[in-house]
Amino acid sequence: MPPSNEEVFEKVRTALVDALGVDDDEVQPESTIIGDLGAESIDFLDIVFRLEKSFGIEIPRSELTPEDVLTNPAYVQDGKVTPEGIAEIKRRMPFADLSKFEANPVVTEFGNLLTVNDLCRFVESKVQDR
Repeated sequence: MPPSNEEVFEKVRTALVDALGVDDDEVQPESTIIGDLGAESIDFLDIVFRLEKSFGIEIPRSELTPEDVLTNPAYVQDGKVTPEGIAEIKRRMPFADLSKFEANPVVTEFGNLLTVNDLCRFVESKVQDR
């Protein structure tokens, strides 16, 4: 039986607290991983490792962050992600709420997109697929 939403959240919270050295109460569903919790790109390796171990899943880096889209001239013009780029990110990250990013798709703001809730939805989809 797959874990409940609450169980997923608690395990994700634990992984983020351990990897980022933040307090439990700082990790809220709407908290952004980078903006609010201060994660840097190297921290994602630790976060992914902890989530893989905790849930018994495998997380390819390309599934969690579409860096290749954000650096591809076919998807980025003048520092903004094109509608085609947004469509590609949505295809690859169906768990993420892109509504705020779509309103102002500046590449440098993408890092502030992923929330704890998005990460929980991602993990839930991976757990269901195993």
